[in-house]
Amino acid sequence: MNQDQRTEAVAHLRFARMGPRKLRRVADAIRGKSVREALVLLQFSGVFAAEPLVKLVKSAVANAGNNHNMNTDELFIKAITVDGGPGGTFTKRLDPRAQGRANFKRKRMSHVTVVVGEQPSATRRKARGGASISLKRQTVRRAPAAEASHEGAAKTRPVKKAGSKKAPAKKAPARKKAGATK
Repeated sequence: MNQDQRTEAVAHLRFARMGPRKLRRVADAIRGKSVREALVLLQFSGVFAAEPLVKLVKSAVANAGNNHNMNTDELFIKAITVDGGPGGTFTKRLDPRAQGRANFKRKRMSHVTVVVGEQPSATRRKARGGASISLKRQTVRRAPAAEASHEGAAKTRPVKKAGSKKAPAKKAPARKKAGATK
């Protein structure tokens, strides 16, 4: 096949110092979308794992335009895969603990592959449940406790009557120290 007739371009990210589960969450959100829509979603999502994927998608678009003479304005993300990295999918680092002991931290790495093409993928992947990325949201304040309804509240304390207070107990007079003279 001639290079000018290719319908897809590929970009790889190797040894990303981030766990594959974090990257998969973002990758699932942009799979099958247009490149323009995916870049907007990644740019405004409040997820740390979106930054390396933005660079990777831009690299794939540049590969499509420069190497394969494709129209970069009408590209779609046909496939995106996230795999575990080397060394049993993690590198080991020591974490000091009490009494001279040490624990291992497992620093995970990932390999990510993005395939972009001029036509969207023919097969749509079934939506799975689980975490997804969304645009940054503002926090919603709850109503004060006084305004909230108490229908489902547990037992409440009985209210004391105004006249039922007991008189405070009198303190005993202070004792003088033995041997102190005036």
